[in-house]
Amino acid sequence: MGKLADKVAVITGGGSGVGKATAALFLKEGAKVVIAGRDPAKLDAVAKELKGDDALRTLPTDVGDADRCQALIDFATRAFGRVDVLVNNAGTNLKERTIRELSPEAWEMMIRTNLDGAFYCTKAVLQQMLDRRDGVIVNVVSVAGKRANPLGGAAYVAAKFGMGGLGLVLSNEEKDSGVRVSNIYPGEIDTPILAVRPTPVSEAHRATILKPEDVADAVLFVAALPARVSIPELVIKPTAQLYW
Repeated sequence: MGKLADKVAVITGGGSGVGKATAALFLKEGAKVVIAGRDPAKLDAVAKELKGDDALRTLPTDVGDADRCQALIDFATRAFGRVDVLVNNAGTNLKERTIRELSPEAWEMMIRTNLDGAFYCTKAVLQQMLDRRDGVIVNVVSVAGKRANPLGGAAYVAAKFGMGGLGLVLSNEEKDSGVRVSNIYPGEIDTPILAVRPTPVSEAHRATILKPEDVADAVLFVAALPARVSIPELVIKPTAQLYW
């Protein structure tokens, strides 16, 4: 039996990168999985690649819409009976990321996707976890939520600091309820989001940074721990990356 046998997981941002890698690993470990993302074509391609059969479902979802987040959790609950693990992984960035460049519209989009979506999905799943006195919420944040490096950009950093704070508050609020919350802060990862870096990333640099599977391993680690164990924060970074 796998580490997540008979568990049900919802993973946002599941069309590529960390979300896709986490879905693959969770399926391997016996979980039933629902992946969400904005691009139906990407979700369909992932579903075909992972070959999850009856254990995998997909639902196109804009996490910046509270109603769509509720619909996602409702969909997963109807399909598999409950949601044991929520992985808030959806995120985005843009090339024009300095404060000088950011428009109000771009700021709102970044906060909506990178922060509001985590709150909306958490709020949608929380009550059923409280009713069962059991559940795990994993927030895939970023070291940008620990260190205000301009590389991430003002809106991304602000959203990720907010996401980290959201997770820590909920972890403390629900320490006696059976609901566990873990924030994972990855450093640089070789995912499609690198395509919107202001400066292109070289292949030599890509070779030194995290792979999506590395972060998926960290998500599995915190999700599969016994109910008596909680990991509030976990930082994972490339060996060659500074952490300051």
